[in-house]
Amino acid sequence: MTATTLPELAPPEVLIVGDCMLDVYLEGAVNRISPEAPVPILRLHRQSQRAGGAANVALNLARLRCPCTVSGLVGTDTAGACLVALLDQPGITQRFVRGPAIDTIQKIRMVSQRQQLLRMDVESEPPADSVDELTTLAGELAARHRWILVSDYAKGALRQVQTLIERCRGLSCKVLVDPKRKDLEAYRGAWLIKPNLAELREAVGPWRDEDELCERLAALQRRLDIDHVLLTRGEHGMTLFSRDGPCLHVPTEAREVYDVSGAGDTVLAALTCFLARGAALEDAVRAANRAAGLVVGKFGTASVTLEELGVSA
Repeated sequence: MTATTLPELAPPEVLIVGDCMLDVYLEGAVNRISPEAPVPILRLHRQSQRAGGAANVALNLARLRCPCTVSGLVGTDTAGACLVALLDQPGITQRFVRGPAIDTIQKIRMVSQRQQLLRMDVESEPPADSVDELTTLAGELAARHRWILVSDYAKGALRQVQTLIERCRGLSCKVLVDPKRKDLEAYRGAWLIKPNLAELREAVGPWRDEDELCERLAALQRRLDIDHVLLTRGEHGMTLFSRDGPCLHVPTEAREVYDVSGAGDTVLAALTCFLARGAALEDAVRAANRAAGLVVGKFGTASVTLEELGVSA
């Protein structure tokens, strides 16, 4: 394999399990303040929907021509129907747990001139029996996939994530986690976790310098039996901490930042796409960094293609 050529993959290769959501954008113009309260009035011009969370990871993989299966909790409501339709794409297999008691998660953003004015979240705690069903289903699906992506937005679908990780390890699957919980204990045994700076600070506390950060991460990796931590650092790029190797820091390639919504999903997808196609971890990290630099220059929850990354398949 060269840096610019990747082999094709035959499905199924990658399984995504996690919190699937619908991102809704209400775009318009603000020309005046409400007489009822000191708030802007948004004159609605356009409404659009995009896949978010674990569903956005699936779309990103599909754009990268990496076949995947996505599994999560999706309601039988209108938002759920919209999300299912958005994921009806070549390369994506949908294996959802659905039911009237499940509320499809929605993030509704009100936007004017590409600036968010307000975000409204529509969500509720999922039923325990639905979570049980998803855990069982994901464990069965893992037996037919090598790479398992856990997209945990702490919305409740992955309450039993440790059970899933243990099942995957027993199957010799590689588990990559995008964590949102303060307690990283839930991800014990994962092959790689991908926190951002804020998430890592919540988990291990503040650090004075890079040496102390390396010490804390080394202790964390030993305690939780995690091989790799990929720390995304915003405008400072990302750093890979490997339990049995040196750190790798990759500076950002972003030229302009319009919107960071879903950038973590793109990183996880690009990283796994390159790994699944046989790239070394260090090369996959560099590709994920390039993908992040591109996607933050786009408005809203977005994705990138192999062509944008300068890669042919």
